[in-house]
Amino acid sequence: MKIEELLCLGNKVIHKDQTKLLLSTLLNMNPLELSLHLDEIVDSEITTKFQECLNSLKNGEPLQYALKNSNFYGLDFYVDKRVLIPRFETEELVNNTINYLQKYFSKNIKVLDLGTGSGCIGLTLKYLNNDLDITLSDISNEALEVAHINQEKLGLDVKIVYSDLLDNIEDKFDCLISNPPYISYDDKEITDLVLNNEPHQALFADNDGLEYYDKILCKCEKYLNDKYLIAFEIGYNQEEKILNLINKHLKDVKVLTKKDMAGLPRMVFIFKNIEINE
Repeated sequence: MKIEELLCLGNKVIHKDQTKLLLSTLLNMNPLELSLHLDEIVDSEITTKFQECLNSLKNGEPLQYALKNSNFYGLDFYVDKRVLIPRFETEELVNNTINYLQKYFSKNIKVLDLGTGSGCIGLTLKYLNNDLDITLSDISNEALEVAHINQEKLGLDVKIVYSDLLDNIEDKFDCLISNPPYISYDDKEITDLVLNNEPHQALFADNDGLEYYDKILCKCEKYLNDKYLIAFEIGYNQEEKILNLINKHLKDVKVLTKKDMAGLPRMVFIFKNIEINE
């Protein structure tokens, strides 16, 4: 079939923008390029894959799961229903963290990506600075299988550890970074697309979504060096409660909250024995 025919076929099933994104991804093109190649014949393998993805999208599956791919920080990650789909807010967490590591730490920096899921946080940090000593951990063996796929796909040397939060962690780290489950079980804003597809274990938490922050903060210093950075992604409405938890569990630390590109407080950075200047 021709590109034009596939676009027409897709537009009958899903929104035209999704059709362009789907087909351009399968063809390894920029979506804008499609209009320049409308008469080009698409081979049967890609045509079949396109039709399979259309069926998945028609049945309410996110585009990233249909493609088994999600772009994060310019890198292509394998994703499926075993892990969350990486979000733009998490890219901002990674960007700020790598900047802080470069600014306030020197060599032999050890980083723990706690609750790694697809591995997108820790693997991206390793990609940005190959000298970092990265450990990925998760309580879900299924998620760790996906992290292994992405480790091999990107060719990055990291440790991957099964652990229920910090229970199976043995090293001490300079940086702990985490995007833990933080959605309250009674949250009414979560979309059906997310609710019906993404793993609930990676989404929801008790105590108004604060359960895992509390569990991490109450024992994290045992696994951190004297000088450390903790980087959290948080829910847009959790800033005050997270700050209260930090004050409850940690002493003599400095805390920065950062807003995402939408102007919402979505990142918290905790510094110990670091003179921050911003």
